[in-house]
Amino acid sequence: MHGPYRAWPRSRRGHGALSLRAIEPQDIELVRQWRNAQMDVLRQKAPINPDAQKEYFAKQVWPQKALDHPTQILFAIERDGTLVGYGGLVHISWPNRRAEISFLLSPDLEADSEARAKLFHHYLRLVQTIAFADLHLARLFTETFEHRTAHIASLETAGMRLEGQLRHHAIVNDKPTDSLMHGILAQEWEALP
Repeated sequence: MHGPYRAWPRSRRGHGALSLRAIEPQDIELVRQWRNAQMDVLRQKAPINPDAQKEYFAKQVWPQKALDHPTQILFAIERDGTLVGYGGLVHISWPNRRAEISFLLSPDLEADSEARAKLFHHYLRLVQTIAFADLHLARLFTETFEHRTAHIASLETAGMRLEGQLRHHAIVNDKPTDSLMHGILAQEWEALP
């Protein structure tokens, strides 16, 4: 449960003050609090209690670290050595060489639009490098609720292309909400400036 993933044995990958490393047990309580505070941007429908969080990680996350082909690789996002968010590559399909990008910052950073935009941009570049250069995946994609306009703009700035819109795909705050699908291919990432 401690240490890197077998599929991604690096201890960390960074750019400037931002770095990604494999998620560890000391990270999961903050992650739980951040998820509960921001359920309107997640596919999470109910608050998570501490015991449920520990059980989920024990059954679904820690065993993945020992696999050659995990279905998810979760990262702690650190800025200057302090945990500020988490994300990862989820729903990994190794036969199809694709994964979905996940990302969540602490609520205080998420509320600061300038800081969020910078961190998200650097995160996207790092996670794309891990996916395409380290893991040799061919495609990354995201699903974003339509009300997250700043998030969508950051995706597109980082080379992600709008690929479709799933109409009334989710109920958010008791309202039908569209999901926007973005994607990037390895060769498109290689051509980015």
